Amino acid sequence: MGEGYPSRLIFVILLNKYAYENYTWQTAMTLIQRISNLALVTLRPNLVPNYASQTAWTILRVVAGLVMIHNGLDKLSNIESFAQAYVQVIGLPFPIFFSYVAAFTELLGAPLLALGLFTRPAAFGLFSTMVVAMYHHIKVAGFSVPYLELSMIYGACFLFFTVNGAGLFSLDALLSGWLNAITPNNSVADEASTAALSRNVGSGKTSATR
Repeated sequence: MGEGYPSRLIFVILLNKYAYENYTWQTAMTLIQRISNLALVTLRPNLVPNYASQTAWTILRVVAGLVMIHNGLDKLSNIESFAQAYVQVIGLPFPIFFSYVAAFTELLGAPLLALGLFTRPAAFGLFSTMVVAMYHHIKVAGFSVPYLELSMIYGACFLFFTVNGAGLFSLDALLSGWLNAITPNNSVADEASTAALSRNVGSGKTSATR
């Protein structure tokens, strides 16, 4: 085989090892990048560069979150009664279990919404409880506005925050900014910056033509 064969074999083994380690490293970095992108998409609110609008947005979020907390506390204060009066009526199995799910969704999701932390998941959970509440009201009283109005208003608020996020004045905005800063070559940030630049350029052209 020749004297150089062991050296070539060692070289090939080391090369394959390097290639495998490099592939593993690239795979891990790709996974981290995708997780970071997902976190950014989840946390980053739809920002409107208008402080009056963002202030109203924040007030709505804080008020909707704070006034919702007592609903979870009321359920926990008499969980059996809530399970019998609401969960069993709409035909869900395991009424006690789902009553606790509803109670803790409101008890945990409402403060998170008020703080603007993990707003989209929290708002989606709260929106889900309002959908169930609306279904209960329709099942019991039909399409009666006096029965439906409160859960519909709450549901509309929570749907708004599920779609748009917490707004500028929130912990989510701080977290997404931090993630964007520490994540290199972030495609989501690049797309957002490009879109913002395009809007600014477009508005500048519009102002120039007026």
